[in-house]
Amino acid sequence: MMSQIPFNLDKINKEDVDKEILRTGIIAELDAVSLYEQLASITGNETLKKVFAEIAKEEKTHVGEFQALLLKLDQEQTSELEAGKKEVDELMK
Repeated sequence: MMSQIPFNLDKINKEDVDKEILRTGIIAELDAVSLYEQLASITGNETLKKVFAEIAKEEKTHVGEFQALLLKLDQEQTSELEAGKKEVDELMK
């Protein structure tokens, strides 16, 4: 369930390190969202369900924060994200 850190910092160009750190943060937060949402769905305890759901929501905010930073550092990521949005829009017409 939990992702492994997908890189060896020694093999990354210095100018790409921060982008890879942000991607790793995104992966970690998405893993946390998945975990907390799964736990919320299996518990019968309504208090636990609410707490796990709220924490999952907070982790989604963290994904957004890391993504916003990544998009400031990586123009290619920005343009490819836009291209992906356009492709989905076309498919949904």
